[in-house]
Amino acid sequence: MIRTLIIDDEPFVREGIKALLQDYDNIDVIGECENLAEALVTTKVTQPDLLLLDINLPDGTGFDLLDKIELSGINVIFITAYHEFALQALKAGAIDYLLKPISSEELKEAILKIDQSQDNLLRERLTVSKTFLVSKPEKIVLKFQDKYQVLRLADLTYCKSDAGYTNFHLKDGRHFMTSKNIKEYEKYLPDNFVRCHQSYIVNLDYADNYNKDGVLELITGDNVPVSVRKKDMLIDKLIND
Repeated sequence: MIRTLIIDDEPFVREGIKALLQDYDNIDVIGECENLAEALVTTKVTQPDLLLLDINLPDGTGFDLLDKIELSGINVIFITAYHEFALQALKAGAIDYLLKPISSEELKEAILKIDQSQDNLLRERLTVSKTFLVSKPEKIVLKFQDKYQVLRLADLTYCKSDAGYTNFHLKDGRHFMTSKNIKEYEKYLPDNFVRCHQSYIVNLDYADNYNKDGVLELITGDNVPVSVRKKDMLIDKLIND
């Protein structure tokens, strides 16, 4: 079952969406929210599989909600009257963007995308995320409230976890912090990036030396700790890769 949360400030819209969803045996509507504050709490408590999300809410936007929750495993379909936010929605990870009033056929196509997305996620887990290692991405994009920051992986020296946040350090001294956990980014990084510590992922292209104190020194002058459990793996990669 796809556990679904409907978030829209208009009661008649929520009722219309629920009516359309009655045709789906695999959809379980677990709740409704009419504002951002309610949606934030309900999403964190219920951990739905799918958000049917409006853009404009009385106390914020649907994008504000996505900035504040952990999106791993949650599909998002925007249902809105505003066509101009479609690109922003897709960049935020939404699988579809439907304009009000939605039709049953449009909703059906969006639901099919969810099924496909879940199948892809299962295949990815079964292959231990090999997809990301093969594709060798050249950049990642960090989403902030006021901008999208492009980070070229060749310039990324290491990532550091800090109380659930992730700090990205670049070779030119710049750093960017996001509110997502470091584990969310680990699977998207190519194999020259190594999780050498619970709180660190390092780009071995910048490695200078590994010393007796259990520290990996980088050519940038930064020092990255290596856990005892990860030491042998790190040394092996330094020697053989």
